[in-house]
Amino acid sequence: MSRKYIWETPEEINRGIANKIKNIRKRRKLSQLALSELSGVSYGSIKRFEATGDISLKSLTRIAIALNIADDLKNIFSDIEYSSLQEVINENR
Repeated sequence: MSRKYIWETPEEINRGIANKIKNIRKRRKLSQLALSELSGVSYGSIKRFEATGDISLKSLTRIAIALNIADDLKNIFSDIEYSSLQEVINENR
């Protein structure tokens, strides 16, 4: 299996995701505190997530539900193409 070279670090990818979530929060005119109350994720966790990109998957899911974007999160890996016939065989075993 050949790998594509990723030009971003995991931290940069996480910060990019956090920025997208932050932009959605702002478009919906929600403060970090309001999102905390809606999602059940602590204010500190939301603040840290938006600054660093660090968050647990469960908290990210809660935020996605609160922002009504859970389907986007659920479908994050739905369009991954097979890289070989062997992958198709492996999946169906």
